[in-house]
Amino acid sequence: MSGASIAGPAAASWLAAAGWDVTVVERSDHLRDEGQNVDVRGAGREVLRRMGLEDAVREHHTSETGLAFVDEDGRAYASFPAGAGDADGAPTAELEILRGQLARVLYDHSARRAEYVFGDRITALHDDGRGVDVSFARGADRRFDAVVLAEGSRSRSRDLVFPEPAISELGLVGAYVTVPRVAADDRQWRIYFAGRGRLVHLRPDNVGSTRAMLSLYTDLRGFDRLDRENAVELFRATYADVGWEAPRVLAALDDPSLYVDQIAQVRLPTWHRGRVVLLGDAAWCAGPFGTGTTSALAGAYVLAGELGSTPDDVPGAFARYERLLRPMTDKAQTFVPRHGHPRVEWHRTLLRTGLRLLGGPVGRAVGRVRGQVPPPPVDLLTLPDYPARATAGV
Repeated sequence: MSGASIAGPAAASWLAAAGWDVTVVERSDHLRDEGQNVDVRGAGREVLRRMGLEDAVREHHTSETGLAFVDEDGRAYASFPAGAGDADGAPTAELEILRGQLARVLYDHSARRAEYVFGDRITALHDDGRGVDVSFARGADRRFDAVVLAEGSRSRSRDLVFPEPAISELGLVGAYVTVPRVAADDRQWRIYFAGRGRLVHLRPDNVGSTRAMLSLYTDLRGFDRLDRENAVELFRATYADVGWEAPRVLAALDDPSLYVDQIAQVRLPTWHRGRVVLLGDAAWCAGPFGTGTTSALAGAYVLAGELGSTPDDVPGAFARYERLLRPMTDKAQTFVPRHGHPRVEWHRTLLRTGLRLLGGPVGRAVGRVRGQVPPPPVDLLTLPDYPARATAGV
């Protein structure tokens, strides 16, 4: 297994419970505890429940109470409360947690039975049909029955087995940073449309600070290749005339917590070749806002379940895993950043007017009658039962 974020440790728990000897290799020299708010819904929440981890995750709830769209003075003109169930379509899920805290919970749970190797990476893979010989940058070569690549959307190891283009750029760039909490910060996720494809986000956390994001829809490419200094300079120039809390966020971009991501989708004709398989964002990244964590957890559960059911037929297990997950993950790849990042004034005005209607008394009344916005497809996946396998919660 390569990758120790969400999908990797979750799969490690289930595979170890199914009797596999699991080794997880992580490029970073430590478990990465940083990250912004993520939500867990539907199938993902059921996976945590089956692992016995739902209460542990709930203990780290960010306490975010919902989403508010604000004007330049910080006044909310549309509000949407947090969801109240497993598959509620509200923007804020009932179960919200910082990415790093979820990764820690999953790591602690899986490290009891799986081996972790930090500070190393895969450099070569040779599948001879009976096993996979793996070379590492630092460690000695090893042989495995199966290899799972759960490294994220821009996985480098994926290129060793899937050389065809996988990345579909969305034109969306995010700068994520943690800022000191101030008295004006409330418990809502607040978004300001600044025009010209620029958004400013502030979200509460559970450790006394505020998570900020600048999301930019742009025709420029190559943000992922910029060094830190140039990326910061570009964001400061682009947001220099933006009001509300933008100056506060720009001032914090020198903080070590800054992370810049050129957000993309991953589209591949298959997720598996021989005894090597992709998991999570490395296979099906849909983009931001609402599907990544749930699909990672669900995918880890299904992958481990299929491998546990037929350990002597690894390629067959991979094929069944893909058949179960792909219909849902393909449907989740419908995010269109230009719809939520208006670049011209009439679009921004139209969007704000529509949100006022949806988030006002009339819209809330209609929502109670018609129900919440449907959740993403991956939230609605019915998880198979794998009765022959031990539970990952034991």
